[in-house]
Amino acid sequence: MPLFKNKQEFGWSMYDWANSAFSTTVIAAFFPIYFKQYWSQGIETTQSTAVLGVANSIAGLLVAVMAPVIGAIADVGSQKKKFLIFFAYLGVLCTAALFLVHQGEWLLAAIIYVLGSVGFSGSLVFYDSLLPSITDKSKIDYVSGLGYGLGYLGGGILLALNVWMTLSPETFALNDSGQAVKISFLTVAIWWGLFSLPIILFVKEPKRAVSQFETGVVFGGLQQLLQTFRKIRHLKTVFLFLVAYWLYIDGVDTIVRMAVDYGLSIGFERNDLIVALLITQFVGFPCAIFFGRLGEKYGPKRGIFIAIGIYLFVVGWATMMDHKLEFYGLAFTVGLVQGGIQALSRSYYSRIIPHDQSGEFYGFYNLLGKFAVILGPILIGMTGLISKSSRVGIASIAVLFLAGGVLLYFVDEKKGAEEVKYLSLSK
Repeated sequence: MPLFKNKQEFGWSMYDWANSAFSTTVIAAFFPIYFKQYWSQGIETTQSTAVLGVANSIAGLLVAVMAPVIGAIADVGSQKKKFLIFFAYLGVLCTAALFLVHQGEWLLAAIIYVLGSVGFSGSLVFYDSLLPSITDKSKIDYVSGLGYGLGYLGGGILLALNVWMTLSPETFALNDSGQAVKISFLTVAIWWGLFSLPIILFVKEPKRAVSQFETGVVFGGLQQLLQTFRKIRHLKTVFLFLVAYWLYIDGVDTIVRMAVDYGLSIGFERNDLIVALLITQFVGFPCAIFFGRLGEKYGPKRGIFIAIGIYLFVVGWATMMDHKLEFYGLAFTVGLVQGGIQALSRSYYSRIIPHDQSGEFYGFYNLLGKFAVILGPILIGMTGLISKSSRVGIASIAVLFLAGGVLLYFVDEKKGAEEVKYLSLSK
């Protein structure tokens, strides 16, 4: 049985393969290492952690502010692909530019990183929104999962190659591991730019009545955005879930972005941390499938609670660990739930929203996901600065998981269905 039904499915799925190189090699692995050990040379460890946390938060905030507006405008004006291309290649150019940043230029590195992160997250808004147009409803879950899986695989393969380069630079005719890290930023840019071509060439965006970017499109997009806000205001169950989701997914994303920085802060070697990331990457895909089965059997809400509980265990363990084998164990444990909590959150959300309006509601859900990684990095950075302890800083993330879990407990699926029914009758 072929993986792809047509070129559109292939083109769409390959963009996940393309952009995941940035999230693994740059966000989760090499940027935190190089920022702390090379670009931030001469400043205190807690200060560099705070700068990195603020940079991640600024990037998340910029996307969160822009994405709802430009997403609605792109939807009305049939401009999703154009926006995707713009943001994707903004990310590609910024990633390549990191190669040119010299030692001690931490501010320039942080600015380029913020812009690259905006390109990465911004492109995903429009990538997600193209999914309903490239396959039929019977295959949408499969195609979505296929893209997700290819992202894990593609990101893991390039990360493995880049890790090999840093561990054995002489094999690649490089001077040292520092040069290998800088070359890795170029490989991500090339990988991302090259494998973005299939979605550009093969995915066709359906045209709506207004197809040109004009004033009417801008007002139409803003009007659509306001309508979605009004609907969510009346659907209290949806609103409560979205707040809960935002809190615990912020914790999930913060761990991804700050784990390596934390490991360096408590004295681990960078190569040990990179191996741990590889473990998470390759464990993640099969375990996401397992969590999907778990949700089918016991319900997605229970599965999410299990994942939150495991994340709380991870945070607690992280505050006490001293050996690299423990970090490997934590990486494996995170891999067990990282994909699962995202997959089950998406499927649970489908149970409490109007099915005939799933496109706009999932659009808002995805945009809210991009709003994550704002509270967490600031919590880690500020708490670490105040306490003078990186361990106390990482412990603060537990607040996000606890708050998200408590709010999720009060989300009532049956009540949500009644609210959706009332909304439909009141049209």
